[in-house]
Amino acid sequence: MSELKDIKHLLHTAAYHPIEINRYMDPRNPAILEFDAELGYLHRNHCMQDGMEGTITSGTYDPKGKNRSMVHYADQPCRINTYGDSYTQGAQVSDGETWQEVLAANFREPIRNFGVGGYGVYQAYRRAMRMEAQKNFASEYIILNVWDDDYMRNIDAARWIRVAWMCRTLPRGRKDGYPVHGFPWVHLRYNVKTAKWEERPGMCKKAKDLLKLVGADNYYNAFKDDPVAHLYCLREGGEAPIKESEEIAEAFGIKVNLRNPRTRQADAKKLHIAYGIRSTMYTVDKFRKWTKANKRKFMILLSYDAPTIQKYIKTGERFDAEFVRFLDKEKYLYIDTLPKVHAEYKLFRGSVNEFCERMFVARAGAQVFGHHNPCGNFWFAYAIRKELLNWLNPKPPAYRS
Repeated sequence: MSELKDIKHLLHTAAYHPIEINRYMDPRNPAILEFDAELGYLHRNHCMQDGMEGTITSGTYDPKGKNRSMVHYADQPCRINTYGDSYTQGAQVSDGETWQEVLAANFREPIRNFGVGGYGVYQAYRRAMRMEAQKNFASEYIILNVWDDDYMRNIDAARWIRVAWMCRTLPRGRKDGYPVHGFPWVHLRYNVKTAKWEERPGMCKKAKDLLKLVGADNYYNAFKDDPVAHLYCLREGGEAPIKESEEIAEAFGIKVNLRNPRTRQADAKKLHIAYGIRSTMYTVDKFRKWTKANKRKFMILLSYDAPTIQKYIKTGERFDAEFVRFLDKEKYLYIDTLPKVHAEYKLFRGSVNEFCERMFVARAGAQVFGHHNPCGNFWFAYAIRKELLNWLNPKPPAYRS
């Protein structure tokens, strides 16, 4: 793989190819993602060869709510809504194989799935604000699933800047159009002058505005002054301006040295994660205040990628320790699945890699991360089942006397 040179190299790599956006906008062959000016995109029905053992998975979505179709007890009233990214959506498994559907079958009541692949915590929150304001989709119980990379997505003006670099060996610009995503969306930034968080809109109002991001120069000009893109470039070993990142570090009380070439990359990663975690604290505080004001019940789930699980099993270290301390201090209702999966591993005879292979699908294309396979979703559902039962009142039909 090529080494990152500088911010121009990063943004030139991310630039959309003409055929990618033309393919995305072709009405004769609709893409699997529907453009959304606020949230970047929403899911459409799809079939993809991305499942376990190379199988074809199918995902269908309610045409009104754009939520994933409910399978079990879909004709019954729904009191539980779930929000988050692809680990909530159930990427790489078919309808009926998500953790929500495993629980719905066990509970004998439906659970609605508003997960969208690629979303951060802030984008999931904005999605919730849209759906919970609608009588047909509002719920009494709201679950927010927070996954590994979701923290940093809050502050991405366009997640494709990072994804394109991580996927730089994939066949971009091919004749049938690579299935790009990560479009500009609403995001958070911290204003050091006012000492306040700012909620910023995405830069594309219509799908055709994506054409302005086609070509290396256009993409570079759109994001060349973006301090979070600069921070990510530093994190990946490239050269980029450091002024705004230093100001953020000082405002957050994070000790880093971005002027030292030997420590810059590690310190940029440290600051990037801290920035993402602080933005998540802001977001969940807003979310919880809203749920209290509107007489809803709110729970946070913490879910994890295979490398995070492997590191925790081997060393006990976790990147999100600051966020967990925050949840405890502020008395949030949450379920931490990292120690749960560690406990599950202790019952397993085999290596950590073999353990994760039983739980996760192999990585596939632009999705970047492998997701839970049906076995992993089944495990996740039962790992959180008892806490959910203690939360719900009345208990689900299957658990009533």
